[in-house]
Amino acid sequence: MSIILGIDPGSRITGYGIVKKNANKTAYLASGCIRIQDADLAGKLAQIFEGVSEIIKMYKPTEFAIEQVFMAKNPDSALKLGQARGAAIVAATQAHLPVAEYSARQIKQSVVGKGNAEKAQVQHMVMHILELTKKPQVDAADALAVALCHQHTQQHLIKLSGQASKVVRGRLR
Repeated sequence: MSIILGIDPGSRITGYGIVKKNANKTAYLASGCIRIQDADLAGKLAQIFEGVSEIIKMYKPTEFAIEQVFMAKNPDSALKLGQARGAAIVAATQAHLPVAEYSARQIKQSVVGKGNAEKAQVQHMVMHILELTKKPQVDAADALAVALCHQHTQQHLIKLSGQASKVVRGRLR
């Protein structure tokens, strides 16, 4: 069993989503948002670090996944996003969690089936995959999508490693 914490970082709102993987079933555990109070940059980063640390203590995930920085039109926004990511990653590494990073395109491809999906499509598919009866907030849905992407990637790598053991001299046994 693995518990995956997915993070959708932001300097104002950081979404989190937690899923549990048992055998072939992925179940929803929790999701929500860390709402950053108005403060200077250092204060905002401290809030992200403390919020993610608290979530880690509460749910005890075994794996951590986060969305990579994308280059926005505004370089200042990309820098702030990178700093928010850094605060969340430090919280994970302080808890000795392995950190996996995925691009927005990889996450959307994994959950929706196309890398240029809209936020509403991601939200809908997260609801469908996790059998949720209520639509999660957009940032929480994005974080759940990060966790699902990580789970799908790990599952795919396990399948590939099983196939690799069957390959002898370039042929499947």
